[in-house]
Amino acid sequence: MVPYFPKRGTEAANGTSRALYKFLQLAAGVLVMSVTPALAKVHPVPLDKNTDPAKCLECHEDKAKGKSVHSAVSMGCTSCHEIRVNRDVTRVKLITTTTVKLCLQCHSDKDASQIKGQVHSPAVRDCLKCHDPHTSDNKNQLLKPASGATAKENLCLGCHNVGVNTPDKGSRHAALDMGCDACHVTHRTGERGKREFDYHLAKNAPALCTDCHDTKDANLAQAHANQPFEEADCLTCHDPHQSRSPKLMQAFVHAPLEGGRSSCETCHQAPKNGKIVLTAASSKELCLTCHSEKAEQIEKAKVQHPGAAGDCTDCHSPHAGRTQGFPKPDAVAVCLGCHSDQAEQGKKHYVHQPVFVQGCYICHEPHGGDNAHLLRAKTPNALCLECHGPDSKPAQLKSEQLVAIFDGKVKLPEDYFARVPVLPLVYGVGHPVEGHPVSDVRDFRDPNKVLVPMTCLTCHQPHSSAKPDLLAKDQQNNQEFCYTCHRGNIGNQVRPSGGN
Repeated sequence: MVPYFPKRGTEAANGTSRALYKFLQLAAGVLVMSVTPALAKVHPVPLDKNTDPAKCLECHEDKAKGKSVHSAVSMGCTSCHEIRVNRDVTRVKLITTTTVKLCLQCHSDKDASQIKGQVHSPAVRDCLKCHDPHTSDNKNQLLKPASGATAKENLCLGCHNVGVNTPDKGSRHAALDMGCDACHVTHRTGERGKREFDYHLAKNAPALCTDCHDTKDANLAQAHANQPFEEADCLTCHDPHQSRSPKLMQAFVHAPLEGGRSSCETCHQAPKNGKIVLTAASSKELCLTCHSEKAEQIEKAKVQHPGAAGDCTDCHSPHAGRTQGFPKPDAVAVCLGCHSDQAEQGKKHYVHQPVFVQGCYICHEPHGGDNAHLLRAKTPNALCLECHGPDSKPAQLKSEQLVAIFDGKVKLPEDYFARVPVLPLVYGVGHPVEGHPVSDVRDFRDPNKVLVPMTCLTCHQPHSSAKPDLLAKDQQNNQEFCYTCHRGNIGNQVRPSGGN
């Protein structure tokens, strides 16, 4: 992973050795993390280490009162805390190094490391982000209720801005006022890729929607141009929280539908016997009346996608969607139905967000392209650095509340890059530590000579991993991983694997 260094004794070698030593020091600091528990504060009152837990309540009686008191309080304070006395100094600390480890002693079913599927992120690290460990006026000892229009009132809005900044001409779901827990069960998890688990829903749509919305309501039927919609997936067309458009329409809407009910006639005739009737003989024929360029792309692409040669509605909803192109049932599952190998990748504990959360289309051309694996860039690094590079500059589409990358071909939510780590690269070096290269290592005496071929895929898997950081071959992030390329001892010369 680093170039061959000259022998010691030369000025270049001495300088290189110092740089290498600094590099390895930094690598050890980044990859081998030690966690030292914080010392407990001195207790204001001296105690015996065997003090009866009931005595705690003489001063801390407020911890056992409230509408929702943690059941552990009745078990005694020492079920969670321990008293340490050293040289007449009393300290009270948790019986574990971290709060999450303590909580999992009783709530083992919430252990994120043992759960398959999408876990609510605060539940992975810190239970106290949402819960009071002793007592609260809210159910489940929540710090705040899960309802209310602002973060001051609503616990969920401390992290999520759903329904807070509705555009002037947009719409907001009235159900938000009922509280987030009207639709969501925060800790619900299950098979990855199933919407009710990925979004912690009480039940999947449309069943969740029809608990409040009667499909037989005349006004609702009229709003859908009297077309049959009773068994349709409501979230295909509607955002369940807020929208920049009226009637909670999704972020991306098929152009004919944007014209309102009258535009439905572009594609639909009046239904017969409760079934949809199109204005063309088949859905594909209907699509190609406007999208003939897609048929040409599919046919003439250097790298073709066989799945794109079928019926358009095999992959696309004809009305709207959360992502461009309206893939169905969503931008991830639409691909995994055929790509079972990637579906297996999605079962690993750590997944790449664009792949298994946002959609395969971010990195791949779904209709065919010029690059291997239908990638949107010629090289892995060009692809990865479109998002993770220091020069990444997504275009701001303020009127659409979106951002765009790959020359506007890919549109994403406006807050997408708030979750994307940007690498501090300068002249192609700087990750994972200062001075480390991320692309081909070349001979400084002959820049055209590649000593060690390298791309982002040398160290990382693009889709998922069993270990953090998506490292190659599911390896652990430690110094042993570095030694898969760096042979030799710390402080000595390091040559690429197989070097002479």
